Amino acid sequence: MPVARRIAFIAGILMLLALVGTYLALQQTGMLGTLVDGAALRERIEDLGMWGPLAIVALMVLAVLVSPIPSAPIAMAAGAAYGHTWGTLYVVTGAEAGALAAFGIARMLGQAALQRWFGERLSAGLIGSQNALTGVVFISRLLPFISFDLVSYAAGLTLLSVWRFALATLAGIIPASFLLAHFGREMSNGEAGRFMYTALGLGLITGIPVALKLLRDRMGRRR
Repeated sequence: MPVARRIAFIAGILMLLALVGTYLALQQTGMLGTLVDGAALRERIEDLGMWGPLAIVALMVLAVLVSPIPSAPIAMAAGAAYGHTWGTLYVVTGAEAGALAAFGIARMLGQAALQRWFGERLSAGLIGSQNALTGVVFISRLLPFISFDLVSYAAGLTLLSVWRFALATLAGIIPASFLLAHFGREMSNGEAGRFMYTALGLGLITGIPVALKLLRDRMGRRR
């Protein structure tokens, strides 16, 4: 194995060990319970003052990298503490950074092994499907039942370019991030009823690209 790949592999292992250690530390100190409690988390964030936004970004990164940590309570707490616009911005920043970090870790650990096993066949099969891979990442970000963390790690094992992954992720996470931040804001104001109309509207907006893709594929098969 070349020296550069060996260094990247070791760095990836160290990152994974650090993430496991962080999760165990949060569990032992009881902080993990705070992360799943939106109200308690909002109080902690507001107590941090000017460091609160940075904490939101860092927690979102951690939630993406460590799957057992849920990101929804963090996003809702961001909306409750900072409102729709700024809350969404902090959540999107953290989610995007976390996705890129997961992508990078997977690429450091796994892509070299896949390249060694499959050789030129891997490149021939995937270089021509960059658009398809980008579309898969984008659509998966719009669907709440598909694991955000798993997609980020899995994408790093493909030959998808970093900039395509970053753009597809950014475009896909904005609607869900706004939805969660808005929900947190409405809940904190005691106006949860208005959330239903927002959820329906955003559901229609995010569903349009998926519906168009399915329709185009169906028409293509008929032809």
